[in-house]
Amino acid sequence: QVQLVESGGGLVQAGGSLRLSCAASISIFTIYTMNWYRQAPGKQRELVAGITKSRSTNYADSVKGRFTISRDNAKNTVYLQMNSLKPEDTAVYYCNAYRLGPSREFDYWGQGTQVTVSS
Repeated sequence: QVQLVESGGGLVQAGGSLRLSCAASISIFTIYTMNWYRQAPGKQRELVAGITKSRSTNYADSVKGRFTISRDNAKNTVYLQMNSLKPEDTAVYYCNAYRLGPSREFDYWGQGTQVTVSS
């Protein structure tokens, strides 16, 4: 059973920072692409940032220059450093682990952590 456990969410004022962590139980963590998604009330879930096994990264336009995704393969953990937070960053943030196998996809999700940015 694969588990992804997020932590680090909370309430912060606009302009502040938070660092989210996602600890994975995947024994072969290193070959997964790790992603952070978010879902605000009444909106669809959207990809915020991703990091591949070779550490290539991609970001949503709305967070470029403010958020940084990183991974520590020794700790099976992925991070999302969020700076210059805005009220529109308020959402539940989900960790996702993904890889495409020879015959199927492997796609796992955490339970989510709430981030609330006050104006």
